[in-house]
Amino acid sequence: MIKVTRLGGTNTYYVNPHQIEYIETNPDTTLVMLSGKRLIVAEDYQTLFDEIVAYRRLIGAFKNEE
Repeated sequence: MIKVTRLGGTNTYYVNPHQIEYIETNPDTTLVMLSGKRLIVAEDYQTLFDEIVAYRRLIGAFKNEE
C-alpha cells in the first residue's frame, strides 16, 4: 500500500498500487482506479512513481520482471 493525501485536505489514505489503472496530471494529480473511481491527490507524479517502485521492491514484485 502507498500513502496518499487527498488534495486540499489533511485526510490520508493508503491505496493498493496494483488497483491504479493510470495517473493523470492535468494540473492536479488524479489516480484513476480499476473500479473507475477517481482520487485527486496532493502528491506529484514522480513522488507516486517512486512510492510505487519502492512498494513493489518491498513485496518482491520485481523478481520475475528483471
